[in-house]
Amino acid sequence: MNRNDDVELPADWDDDSDVGAERRRGRRAALIAFGLVAVLVIGVGIVVGSYLNGLRNSYEKRSVVDITRAEGERPEAEEGTGQNILLLGSDKRSEEAAAAEGVTGQRSDVMMLVHIADDGESVYITSFPRDLYVDIPGHGKDRINAALAFGGPSLAVTTVEDYTGVPIDHVALIDFEGIEGLVDTLGGVDVQVPTDFEADGIEYTAGTQSMDGREALVFVRQRKQFADGDFQRNRNQQAVLKGIADKLISADTLTDPRRLADTIEEVSPYLTTDEGLTAGEMTKLGLSLRSIRGDDLYFLSVPHGGPTTTSGGASVVATDEEAMDVLREALRTDDMGTYYAQYAGAY
Repeated sequence: MNRNDDVELPADWDDDSDVGAERRRGRRAALIAFGLVAVLVIGVGIVVGSYLNGLRNSYEKRSVVDITRAEGERPEAEEGTGQNILLLGSDKRSEEAAAAEGVTGQRSDVMMLVHIADDGESVYITSFPRDLYVDIPGHGKDRINAALAFGGPSLAVTTVEDYTGVPIDHVALIDFEGIEGLVDTLGGVDVQVPTDFEADGIEYTAGTQSMDGREALVFVRQRKQFADGDFQRNRNQQAVLKGIADKLISADTLTDPRRLADTIEEVSPYLTTDEGLTAGEMTKLGLSLRSIRGDDLYFLSVPHGGPTTTSGGASVVATDEEAMDVLREALRTDDMGTYYAQYAGAY
C-alpha cells in the first residue's frame, strides 16, 4: 500500500454508541502510548548520541603526530595481511619529577608491535628489548628506544618499519602517568608476578597479584631485581598489558558506559596517536575485535642476541638477523599463528 492510497476506516469508527466511544478512547490511548514510545526512543537516541559525542570529545584531548613517509620509503602493504600497531610507553615524567631525577627528554621503555590477524580472531604482541642495537634513520646505530628521543613517535615508527619490514598502520604512545591513571580507572588489574621481590616500598609476591596504578607502574619499571634484567621487565610489561586487556574486554567494563567514559577521559590527555587513529577509526577497530578475549592475545619477544658492548663502550643487546627474518616473513604474510606455535618463549 502506498502512503497516498485511501485507507478504509473500520465500520465502527464513527459509531456514536458507548462501545464506539470506548473503542475510540482505546485507539487514542494506543496512539498516545505509541507517541510516548517514539519520544522515548528518540530521547534515548539523543542521549546515546550525546554520550558518544562526549567520548569522542574526550578522546580528542590526545596529541596527534604525522607518521606518513615519502612514497617508496615505507614497506609495501599487502592485502589480507592484517594490521600492525606500534605501542610505546614513554618514560616522560612531570616537570617536577624530571627535575628531581635529573631526567631530560623521553625514551620508550615499552615498545610493542601489535599484529592483528586479518580475520580479527587473534592478536600477537611482540616486545622489543629497549637496548636492542639497530639502525635509526638519520642517527646511525643506537638502542632502539633512542628513536623516540631523537624524533618522537614518527621516528620510532620509521625505525620499527625498517627493522621489521612491515608497514605500521597506527601508533599509540602513553606516558607513565597515563598508565597509572588507566589502571586506577579500571579499578586495578590482576598481574602475574614471576617471583617475590620488593621495590619502592611495595612487596610483590609470586603468582597472581591485584595491583593499583602505582603498584603496576613500579612493577613495569623494575629490572635490577631480575637475573635477566630488561628481558624480564619486557615480560612484566606484557603481564600488565594482559591484565589491562582482560579488564577492558571483560563484560562488566564494556557494558558500563560510565566506566568506559571515565577511562577515556583519564587516559586521553596522556595519549599521543597518529592522525589517522581517529575516534571513528578506534570505534571501527573495536568493533572488528569484539569477539577477542584474553585467551586470544599472544605475547612473545622479538628475536635477539645476547648483551654486547659497542666500540664506544655502551652496553646493548645484539640483533639476530637470521631469526629475525623468520619473524619478518610471518608478519608480512599474516602467519603469526604458525610462528607463535614454533617460537613462543624462545626469546
